[in-house]
Amino acid sequence: MARNAPLADKDARKANKRGAARLAAVQALYQMDLAGTGLNEILAEFESHWLGREVEGAQYLPAEAAFFRDIVSGVVREQRKLDPVIDEALAKSWPLKRIEAVLRAVLRAGCYELDHRRDVPARVVVSEYADVAAAFVEREETGMVNAVLDQLARKMRAAEFTA
Repeated sequence: MARNAPLADKDARKANKRGAARLAAVQALYQMDLAGTGLNEILAEFESHWLGREVEGAQYLPAEAAFFRDIVSGVVREQRKLDPVIDEALAKSWPLKRIEAVLRAVLRAGCYELDHRRDVPARVVVSEYADVAAAFVEREETGMVNAVLDQLARKMRAAEFTA
């Protein structure tokens, strides 16, 4: 049984690095939305100054850089496809453009991962982005992120929910 421990530790480290990559991706997307920063500039800034480093007294966890790049560049590349899908899942009175920027970033990143990262189980994607949202917003808004991404997951990956 002890032989499996290193593998479990390796999987936990990988998951932790992916969680850090998701958090950094949401921060990068948020910054791009607010400041109009370009994709190449934001990728370079985060990879050289944020990922796995201490910034303003806060230690940022090591992140899986390729996963971070995939999420950020994928959201930028697919945004015209992602936004209407997210809008459809939101309450009609609250379209995506009315949602605060950090929640837009969380929903876009989660939707992208659900659509393009089939190597990650849908339930993991939903849970991870609800956790990311909790780092920025109140519980009620975290619940909204969870509900919207769960709805999207059940639509985009229905096979994973029929068991």
